[in-house]
Amino acid sequence: MRLLGVVALAISALAGDAAALALPLARGLLPAVAIAVGVVRGLLRRVLLLLVRVVLLVLLLVRVVLLLRVLGVGVRRRVPLPVGLLLRHLGVRGGRVRVGLGGRGRGGRPGPQQGGWGPPPAPGGNWNSGWGPAPAAKPGVIPLRPLGVGEILDGAVSTMRAHWRTVLGLTLTVAVITQIADILVQRYLLPDPPEIDPDATGSEAIDQAFDSLRSSMLSLLPIGVLALIGTLFVTAVLTVVISRSVLGRPVTLREAWAEARPRLLPLLGLLVLMPLMAGAVVGIGVLPGVLIGSDAGAALAGLGGLAAFVVVIWLLVQFSLAAPALMLERQSLTKSLRRSAKLVRGSWWRIFGITLLTLLLTFIVSMIIAIPFTVIGTLVDDGGAGSLFSGTVSDFGWPFLIITGIGAVIGSAITYPISAGVAALLYIDQRIRREALDLDLARAANLPGYETPGS
Repeated sequence: MRLLGVVALAISALAGDAAALALPLARGLLPAVAIAVGVVRGLLRRVLLLLVRVVLLVLLLVRVVLLLRVLGVGVRRRVPLPVGLLLRHLGVRGGRVRVGLGGRGRGGRPGPQQGGWGPPPAPGGNWNSGWGPAPAAKPGVIPLRPLGVGEILDGAVSTMRAHWRTVLGLTLTVAVITQIADILVQRYLLPDPPEIDPDATGSEAIDQAFDSLRSSMLSLLPIGVLALIGTLFVTAVLTVVISRSVLGRPVTLREAWAEARPRLLPLLGLLVLMPLMAGAVVGIGVLPGVLIGSDAGAALAGLGGLAAFVVVIWLLVQFSLAAPALMLERQSLTKSLRRSAKLVRGSWWRIFGITLLTLLLTFIVSMIIAIPFTVIGTLVDDGGAGSLFSGTVSDFGWPFLIITGIGAVIGSAITYPISAGVAALLYIDQRIRREALDLDLARAANLPGYETPGS
């Protein structure tokens, strides 16, 4: 049961919405944290500091390399093996620092910014002779060429800035509705968390902690359904918004909704299928050990659960581009899954790295917003921080639910567009790398030099 709880938590963090799950997770784990805080506080602090430093170092390294390439400084020295592997997974080829600008593109062919992909030179000579390759066309939020990880994240944020009325109008509406439903569910439908004995020691304390964890997992079920509904609308509409922003075209919320509405049912089927598939894989992995029982069965269930977790991660990344394919290519459910597998083939580690970085960033942002609101809500609701460690936290009143709900709305408004934007831009980037989609996008944006012959 403990293994199932840990694996289910990991699957929820990968497949669900980080902002929607951060607050319920913080609420449900408060009693368990009150028991173990003296033991794990120092270790958790060190791990978080190390994790933040690693993320900042990676982002700084990628940004410096991009800046050097933009300035025309050739960075051709070999980098250390761990850094080289990480950069290669994030889009850098060959162990040498070549990120996004220059280099070779799809299948070894020159990128769109090099000779043969841009407009033909004017009669009488090459207009850019002696000045290096021509810059890639950029009609919208991204340049029309293979993208680096920084450009994908920047494109998602730029879409928020360029269409802030549409994006905020959608995300705030969905977040407010889902949080109101969440508050009502928390208040009237969910059972009270188990009581915690502050004097428990040894195995009793561990059992109480896992009872609290089990209760919090049960409370995540209706919240996960609400998050699924919210993700359905946000993903459908924001994918349309991002496809327009790549071309530099304006789009209103009414226009995006009209284009996305016919695809809601297939997208709902996809969003339901993914967690069901993950749960089925985990169940198959742990079932033999559960049937055997005893200590040997527990060990077998542990090994099966770990193997199933690896398979689930592989499947989630393999089908991570199915939603954009379903929305933008008007594919059926099964065809969108096959389409995603085809686009991801050969780039699994790169997509995994960018997806993991996005999940980490959105989760950190969600927790940064959620923790202060959770603390304030606890102080207002219970009258002091001492109740967190006294074992008397058994119910949440209206002040706590309302204050934490406000924090969840703010977090969702920030993280929803980033998650949806990165998924859509990863899909576009893979099609640019494999299918020269940049030429079709340039023609669709009516850029000079990309007209269809004979037009």
